[in-house]
Amino acid sequence: MHCTVEPKEIPEIETSNIVQQTSFWANVKHEQGLQPCAFNYNASGDLISPKQVSSEIYHDDLLVLIRKVNQEHAVAYVPYGPKNEPDSENHGLFLEELSEVLRPRLPNNCIMIRYDLPWENQWALEEDYYDEQGNWKGPPPISNQEFRVNFNTHNWNLHKSHSNNLPANTIFLDLQQSEEQILMQMKPKTRYNIRLSGRKGVSVRNYDMSYINTWYALYRETAQRNNVTLHDKDFFTTFLAANGHNNHDVDIRLLMADLDGQFLAAMFLILSGRRGTYLYGATSGEKRNYMASYAIQWEAIKAARTNDCTEYDLFGTAPNANHAHPMAGLYRFKNGFGGHMYHRMGCWDYPLNVEIYKHYRANEVNNQQYHL
Repeated sequence: MHCTVEPKEIPEIETSNIVQQTSFWANVKHEQGLQPCAFNYNASGDLISPKQVSSEIYHDDLLVLIRKVNQEHAVAYVPYGPKNEPDSENHGLFLEELSEVLRPRLPNNCIMIRYDLPWENQWALEEDYYDEQGNWKGPPPISNQEFRVNFNTHNWNLHKSHSNNLPANTIFLDLQQSEEQILMQMKPKTRYNIRLSGRKGVSVRNYDMSYINTWYALYRETAQRNNVTLHDKDFFTTFLAANGHNNHDVDIRLLMADLDGQFLAAMFLILSGRRGTYLYGATSGEKRNYMASYAIQWEAIKAARTNDCTEYDLFGTAPNANHAHPMAGLYRFKNGFGGHMYHRMGCWDYPLNVEIYKHYRANEVNNQQYHL
């Protein structure tokens, strides 16, 4: 089993369905204060799967973001990467080997590598972790997860993070169907609300940077109403600004729904590779009965399909229908569009400086303020 990495230039990163692993994302995060690094890795087949031979080579790009956590130390964060998913029994082996070859390529003050894994959660593939209604109950305790993932590794050095940065649970829609087929797979209420919004005169269009203040007013209202973290306006400006300097197959659109000049909903749609992703959304507290949030999602789905996307990522929801979950409302809304639930492995850490990592992990648990 072996793995090698070589640095590469940011503009040379190949286009991916996973926008968080593109040069576009690297440019956005650079503007937001992080240091992006790009690598190409080659992994032997037996590192990906016990059924493969070592002579078979898998390769892919990897975007790593370096973030300072204080004056002396930094962390390396891999957003939704690596994209290549090994067999579940090789998850730990692959991450360990990749981490060790990345180690000398990262800054000396880097205390860990945090992988925000896009891979399907191992425990979402087992019947024992579903209830009688088909709801996923979630993975076992962290100690059980770590035992399985570290099994057969040399260092037993992989640790499940106590929280995830990017959504671990989402819903994917299949866009390789007609619009009518997509509509028919939705819940009847969702389909009705989409059509109701159209009858009431709500229209959705793509807007440019000059409307960023309008977006931000809606977003701020939504964040305050739902008591969620409020990003500043520049956070969103960087997304639209990066669009004009993007040479790859990534397109970001600011969609807004209005009724006679009054904006009722807005969202960022990202088109990357063959995937459309709903990234950030906002709604007005007024005229909720006009169902603008349904209209804007439907227009985003149609736009992704028109641009040759084969899937649409609703990007973040509760893992199941539990009404007590803080994202239960999002689950009901997004689940109404049909599609299938997808549970990711979430964030896993590979400490490079074990002692400092222990202190960082303890502080992180207390503060819960690590967001990338």
